[in-house]
Amino acid sequence: MTHKLLILTAVISLFLSGCGQTAPDLNGSNNISDANAISGDTVSIDESAYGNESDGNYNSSTDGFRSVYFDFGDYAISSNMENNMNNNIKVALAVSSKIKIEGNCDEFGTDEYNYALGLKRAKAVKDSLVSQGLTSGKTVMVSFGESSPVCTEPSDSCYDRNRRVDIRLVK
Repeated sequence: MTHKLLILTAVISLFLSGCGQTAPDLNGSNNISDANAISGDTVSIDESAYGNESDGNYNSSTDGFRSVYFDFGDYAISSNMENNMNNNIKVALAVSSKIKIEGNCDEFGTDEYNYALGLKRAKAVKDSLVSQGLTSGKTVMVSFGESSPVCTEPSDSCYDRNRRVDIRLVK
């Protein structure tokens, strides 16, 4: 009887302790609803590394939209992505159907953290589009976290390509 009680106590303790991973901070300063946290500061992405509008390199968005890339662990839209956002605003205002804004992350971090970060990235792009005149009801946001990589090589340039928001027309 004592042996069974000891085993049951050990199993319950293991169950309650879990993996010991911390959940993403959704209530702190990086809260998705914190509009002041979405700014274009301190991001060091070189837009030229992602190709240009004429050759379409490293663009996983479709229907005339251009992907927006982010720094590691960040969801602020960089000033380096201004050309991509200007293009996306023009295309979004010109189309009549809804657009889907897809947040993506690299493979670092827990699934929960990457899902939340992908959603914050999608919201930053949506907020930027809405601030330029797009109707909020014309958008749908989704986060793929790390589950939709465009590159799987273990290199920094590959990880950079996966930290993005793609925009597509809802068909």
